[in-house]
Amino acid sequence: MSEADRAGAVLTIDLGAIADNYRQLRDRVAPAAECAAVVKADAYGLGAKHVVPVLHEAGCRTFFVALLDEGIAVRQVLYACAPPAAGGNEPTIYVLSGLTENTAHVFAEHRLRPVLNSIGDIDAWKAFARDAVSQTAAAVHVDTGMSRLGLPENELASLRDAPERLAGFRLAHVISHLACADDPDHPLNALQRDAFEAARASLPTAPGSLANSSGIFLGPSFHADMVRPGCALYGVAPTSGQPNPMKQVIRLQGKILQIREIDTHQTVGYGATHRAEKRTKIATVAVGYADGYLRYLSNRGSAHIGDYRVPLVGRVSMDLTTFDVTDVPGNLVHPGALIDLIDQSNTVDALAEDADTIGYEILTGLGARYHRVYRRR
Repeated sequence: MSEADRAGAVLTIDLGAIADNYRQLRDRVAPAAECAAVVKADAYGLGAKHVVPVLHEAGCRTFFVALLDEGIAVRQVLYACAPPAAGGNEPTIYVLSGLTENTAHVFAEHRLRPVLNSIGDIDAWKAFARDAVSQTAAAVHVDTGMSRLGLPENELASLRDAPERLAGFRLAHVISHLACADDPDHPLNALQRDAFEAARASLPTAPGSLANSSGIFLGPSFHADMVRPGCALYGVAPTSGQPNPMKQVIRLQGKILQIREIDTHQTVGYGATHRAEKRTKIATVAVGYADGYLRYLSNRGSAHIGDYRVPLVGRVSMDLTTFDVTDVPGNLVHPGALIDLIDQSNTVDALAEDADTIGYEILTGLGARYHRVYRRR
């Protein structure tokens, strides 16, 4: 028996679609800006060891991760798929969370670049660079409106007043992050762009990076020297309320375990939250919230069997979800048959809307119990 036969669901990941999405975004900003790739959170849950080589093959040479260990893992993947030639350039990996205590030497050992988010980060990296024998390039993150990471205005002002604090290492990029780029009409977009350009003008000359996936679609004035797409690479719509220009990347199929018929007034699932209004055929599927299929989809979500839409009825439980398949021909509905939970008809964004969340959460929550199939075309 194969792993697919044993699994409760099959997750198919189209690596060719990821490569096509990267090329589309790259071409949109070329030649003025470089297109990097954000592969944090294990490439948004899709598997960095599979995704990173495909992006590298498509021409990506700069990668962003969130955490130091993610950067180490991506460097190992890149060494395996594209060993650096003697004296040649190797791909750049930035770690967005910046320095934590006693980690500077780890960045240098694995040839990673920290994104310096505070004056403390800058001072610590400068002190390390003073004694380091290897490359010590880094990026500086300026907060222009997110109020998360990055230098706030008072720290930026102190840096302007004491530019020597940046001496001793190479300032490879100045970056910031857009808060509302998925809404093209939001006034904060232009305010952040202007604040970013003002910050760059006050710092030593270095390439800039502002645009995330959605920011790319705000136009060239947001592209700076490098864009950093993440979700759009993996098929999530970059702009709210607009047709999605990105190719869909995943298909999630759950396995039907049992079919049963219930009579009028019988209930389904925990809490008896669904009551049949007629004789109804129920399919129980081997996927639940332990697999990242969100409980909030209870009595709200839907799936497809062929061309037939089937509503989710009752509560999503840990390992099981129930669908009303009354209107589906019997030859399509039987134990062992697969039901499409995410596909071209019910995209990541559509599922996210049903769950009152965003596509990012759907992707990064994809469970470990799925049998994964990677397609390159």
